Amino acid sequence: MVYENLIYEKQGHVALITLNRPKALNALNDVLLTELADAVEMVAADEDVRVAVITGAGKAFAAGADIDYMKDFNPIQAQSYMEQGQGLYRRIEKVRKPFIAAINGFALGGGCELTLACDIRIASTKAKIGLPEVGLGIFPGFGGTQRMPRLIGDGLAKELIFTTRQVNGQEAKEMGLVNQVVEPEELINTAMAMANVIASKAPIAVGLAKDTINRGRQVDIDDAMSIEAANDCLAFSTEDQKEGMHAFVEKRSPVFKNK
Repeated sequence: MVYENLIYEKQGHVALITLNRPKALNALNDVLLTELADAVEMVAADEDVRVAVITGAGKAFAAGADIDYMKDFNPIQAQSYMEQGQGLYRRIEKVRKPFIAAINGFALGGGCELTLACDIRIASTKAKIGLPEVGLGIFPGFGGTQRMPRLIGDGLAKELIFTTRQVNGQEAKEMGLVNQVVEPEELINTAMAMANVIASKAPIAVGLAKDTINRGRQVDIDDAMSIEAANDCLAFSTEDQKEGMHAFVEKRSPVFKNK
């Protein structure tokens, strides 16, 4: 697929996905969402890719949905758009490879919700994160009302959603919205460095851990523990488990083959 609004690069075992509509602040129209969905499937299908980093070109990560595109939607069109966004973001969660959001600037509305669907968030000191939808007569529809409360609690999530207040990187870190805050010139290198650390671990085990965390938070503790036990036992069927444990005993670095 030839992308109009997205750049897909591979650097070793890491895929770097750059949203590339800088003149529109990387606003999420149907074309960009379709291209991002294709890129996510490329990550899922490529056995050589172990981690993905998503960022934005220019001064924005993604400044939300394309309002000009959606301003005259009827309810049926709105439903189709919501299903497109929700389906894509759930797919990011379900792919058994970590996604890191490198938030370089504005991450608003659907852009903020995209970061919430990622596993790890690293923000620039110039990041501005928020959910402005109720100021436009709607509310977050790409999962923001569900993921943000799970991440930072109901009270803070409701405050940000109801007031549309934007927070900078440092405040987002204090809330638990992001993992790290770094200077703009360090952002991509920091995200790629973390991605490479993750990529050096046993890929199947990382994927099973992601699956266990994401599915476990949807059920009660007893069912969650059962998911954990089943997935951890499954890890013992892999060559990488044997390699990892033998390497530990033999006091050498493991060589994982994603098998």
